[in-house]
Amino acid sequence: MLEKLFHDHVATLASRAAAVLSATGFDGLVISSGKPFTYFADDQDAPFRRVAHFAHWTPLAGPSHLLVFTPGSKPKLVRHAPEDYWYEQAPLGSPFWASEFDITECGSAAKVWAQCPKGAKWAYIGDEPDAAKAAGIPESGLNPKTVVARLDWDRSLKTAYEVKCLEEATHRAALGHRAALTAFGNGASELEIHHAYVQECGCVDSELPYGSIVALDEKGAILHYEGKRTQHGGKVLLIDAGAPCRGYGSDITRTWCTPQAHPVFRQLVSDLDGLQRALCDGVKVGRPYLDLHIASHEGIADILHRNGVLKRGGASAVQDGLTRPFFPHGLGHFLGIQVHDVSGRQAAPEGGVLAPPAEHPYLRTTRTITAGQVFTIEPGIYFIPMLLRDLKSSKHQADVNWSLVDALIPMGGIRIEDNLVVTATGHRNLTRECLPD
Repeated sequence: MLEKLFHDHVATLASRAAAVLSATGFDGLVISSGKPFTYFADDQDAPFRRVAHFAHWTPLAGPSHLLVFTPGSKPKLVRHAPEDYWYEQAPLGSPFWASEFDITECGSAAKVWAQCPKGAKWAYIGDEPDAAKAAGIPESGLNPKTVVARLDWDRSLKTAYEVKCLEEATHRAALGHRAALTAFGNGASELEIHHAYVQECGCVDSELPYGSIVALDEKGAILHYEGKRTQHGGKVLLIDAGAPCRGYGSDITRTWCTPQAHPVFRQLVSDLDGLQRALCDGVKVGRPYLDLHIASHEGIADILHRNGVLKRGGASAVQDGLTRPFFPHGLGHFLGIQVHDVSGRQAAPEGGVLAPPAEHPYLRTTRTITAGQVFTIEPGIYFIPMLLRDLKSSKHQADVNWSLVDALIPMGGIRIEDNLVVTATGHRNLTRECLPD
């Protein structure tokens, strides 16, 4: 089944790429997998990630490969396969995807680049423009904006193969989240919870699609918390962690409480979970994603009002900015090869930016919902002292129950995040399929 899905995936990419080249006046496309680099004044390699447009075509890992595409011809894959005794150089073998390409192996990066087509009408995509120029690609063909924009747009519409990869990545992450919940229930530290997560996922940290967020109590109010404390006995766990699959990554967040957490905070978790499910139910073709974002603020206003944090809710509270300190980020983002995948704010295939409203600057997705998109839905409620200070000094400070807020600050924050595939009739919630509670 995987071979058939991948065959259709490459056929789709070839058709799309041919249309892009025709529209932009190029004859062919060269994409490199990327160049490894070391830290400043050091000889240690930084963790390597492939150029995403290369990863879109093939699961082949590692740096210094080239993908060469000419419309009407089988894609060519030039694999960098050096002889090396410092690092393991595994043979290619017979992976499920290999038959879709004409594969040439070269023992050095220089020999790989010698396979690069030359000519005024070739476009190169990647992080090695100097090498591409030296190999014969003209300046006008180095990451041309017209080509990149169209390729980015096409990446937002996932093939069945890509959905399969994201489905498996989500299932793998769900196993890790269950292990994390068990560890949390046993009183584990942030570091121990993280270890339980990656062990169950069956990967090492560098393979994760992003650094895991494992936050106990007040650290849950730090949106991209990176610490892994060793102390035990947290009352609240916010864990935001994904898992990899053939170059794609999932992105799941859950918030759990012990019975010792503040009762209002526990109710907020339950209510936000209900709102998140309702927002997912609202995903449909033709609806602007911004509408969902605004609906999330109105729902959060009602939750905060119902639980005594705000003295009024609904659209009135949103209009006066009362929810933004409690929910300062966007509702979600495109998901795929990159965790924050490309073109979420792109205005059209040709390019341009569809900017979010000034009052919601961190919203990463402003497009109209279309079948084939994959994105996250992740509302949150946080008690962030620096944002609450601004609200407390504003003209709306009387609309907040500050004594209750002070009691909830030690609980940190709440976020519930699922991965959704948009279909013609609605959506598939990949996360709830394998992590229903």
